[in-house]
Amino acid sequence: MNALEINQRTLSLAFPPLTLATLLTAVGAGILADGTWEFWARVITPLWVGGPLQPAALVQSVFGFQSWPLAELIHLVVGVVFYPLGYLFIAKPIADRFLPFLPWYLVALGYGVGLWVFALYIMAHVFAGLPPFLGFVPLAWASLIGHMAFGFITGLVVRLRMG
Repeated sequence: MNALEINQRTLSLAFPPLTLATLLTAVGAGILADGTWEFWARVITPLWVGGPLQPAALVQSVFGFQSWPLAELIHLVVGVVFYPLGYLFIAKPIADRFLPFLPWYLVALGYGVGLWVFALYIMAHVFAGLPPFLGFVPLAWASLIGHMAFGFITGLVVRLRMG
């Protein structure tokens, strides 16, 4: 076996194959997870904190444009396509390699927490200039639960489809 074959074998053990089935798993997970997040954000959160989570407003703040539909579309594409791919090709392989004793649901919930940190610290604070984690107001905690639900559903779909 030469070095290229060894590297390809190592990669195939660490990452799922990039096939149509893998992409369908990611998008299916994204649709279900984003649907769960949207239900939480727009139906449950207003009952708890008095208003919905509005990620489009954050997208507008970060990118500096006025189009609400475009901001909603960006958030939708990120949730349906890119975040599930992040779980499949970053979070899950890292956990499988370095924390193999963790059950899938803790990895998935941890991924959701990571998405929340990315949204409310990196995007909201670093890029949009808002207080870190929005000052930990109730809306920030609602966002945490929504992102954890997103991560859980993503992990569940991956687990059911890929084992």
